[in-house]
Amino acid sequence: MKSHPNKHIQEAIEYALSKGWVWVPAGKSAHCFCKLRCGDKSGEHTSHHRSVWSTPDVPEHHATQIRQAVDQCGRIKSQMSKK
Repeated sequence: MKSHPNKHIQEAIEYALSKGWVWVPAGKSAHCFCKLRCGDKSGEHTSHHRSVWSTPDVPEHHATQIRQAVDQCGRIKSQMSKK
């Protein structure tokens, strides 16, 4: 996995990975750095994913959006409530 040039976005990517999300290569998109998706193997959470842009207008805001997407994932919330 390559690292994002912006430290705020890289920290958000690492946060998502620490919560069980999966890093997916961007493919042929020139603007997309990578994609993050919920790592639920049952396929129950297929709608939880987020594109990570290479050069967003406001990197700090984009990093916040990534963290919010991870935090709003029902799978993550259910794991946290079991602890």
